[in-house]
Amino acid sequence: MKTSLKLSLLTLSITLMISGCDDSAKIDPARQTGANPELPAAQNFLLPPMQVPRGAAWKQGEKPTVADGLKIEKIADGLQHPRQLTTLPNGDILVVEGNSPPGVTAKPKELIMGLVQKASGKGGAGGNRITLLRRSADGQHWEKHPFLNNLFSPFGVQLIGDTLYVANADAIMKYHYDSGATSITDPGTELTDLPGGPINHHWTKSLLASPDGSKLYVGVGSNSNITENGTGAEYRRAAVLEVDVANGASRIFASGLRNPTGLQWEPQSGKLWAVVNERDEIGADLVPDYLTSVQDQGFYGWPYSYYGQHVDERVKPQRPDLVKKAIKPDYALSSHVAPLGLLFYTGDNLPAEYRGGAFISEHGSWNRKPLNGYQVVWVAFKDGKPQGMPKPVVTGFLTDDHKNVRGLPVGLSMDKEGGLLIADDAGNTVWRVSAR
Repeated sequence: MKTSLKLSLLTLSITLMISGCDDSAKIDPARQTGANPELPAAQNFLLPPMQVPRGAAWKQGEKPTVADGLKIEKIADGLQHPRQLTTLPNGDILVVEGNSPPGVTAKPKELIMGLVQKASGKGGAGGNRITLLRRSADGQHWEKHPFLNNLFSPFGVQLIGDTLYVANADAIMKYHYDSGATSITDPGTELTDLPGGPINHHWTKSLLASPDGSKLYVGVGSNSNITENGTGAEYRRAAVLEVDVANGASRIFASGLRNPTGLQWEPQSGKLWAVVNERDEIGADLVPDYLTSVQDQGFYGWPYSYYGQHVDERVKPQRPDLVKKAIKPDYALSSHVAPLGLLFYTGDNLPAEYRGGAFISEHGSWNRKPLNGYQVVWVAFKDGKPQGMPKPVVTGFLTDDHKNVRGLPVGLSMDKEGGLLIADDAGNTVWRVSAR
């Protein structure tokens, strides 16, 4: 599409927002956090309200702000949309670099939404690769090694024994890994395909191995907001899939999860948990994104209802039989924060207050005024359940005036020393948080 038409559509979107399509949030995010979030009446818009800060690179010496008792350092930069992190047994760090694959823009609205979102730095080619970070011999810096190339919009990564599994936008690939290697030359083989296609609305595929290494769990987001691309486009989507490592056979483990990511095992209960990005276009205060345990054969509402049995009237035909089964999520994170990373902290480097809880990265809102998210928070857990309010731990990704965004937190990991690692998508950086 020609630049002039893109600019015209962008101008139209801004005009519509100024002329009354835009709305501001009326509910304090604190009232939409926890087990029982406040949910207002749904609204409808010709064009969804959009509000994004402009992208602005980190300046020399700038870095995020951390809570008292912590310090933060940059351990790698110059990356291409770092998304996920995993720590190998020898202490090396794998950084998955990727961005959305080329695809079809189904509707003019989606084109406008894409243009507005890219203003924050979310656009641009991803690396389609994995970079390995290794501490130097003197421990003073981290070396970068090109580890694995020629991937297709990768996101999830897991190591089981001597096999590395990578979730591309359309398939899980497996590669032989030699312990301590700084690169993989194995061309790889496909374990199983994943929902992809020319329309790949939620292209990211999160990945988690079972404790015994026999299964892989894959978070597959929906192919639309609320099935506007047709129900056929949602086949095996908005779900967590369970894949048999031995033969690639898969089944739907849980469904009705619009975009489940950050899959993790909760250490105390051993249950599967995820953070989920909920639907848009019914108001700045709807729908809260959430953190929840994921039950085998559980149904969580999408697209027919949200946060339990709150029916989404836009979806036709309705399915009251499924709405009746919809499981209410465990813990709301407030509306449009876009949680992408989840880490149950099991180390002992950080102060004692961070042990036994979960860190969550919030990529940040694009359709809420004022902005929401753009931070890493910590949520306490007790007896395998989240407790209290989230505590902001890493902030400053937005400038003080909230007009510019310097970074977007995504993947989280813990290094061998117990430091918290953060993949900064727009900042093309990996940060490390440790005790001061």
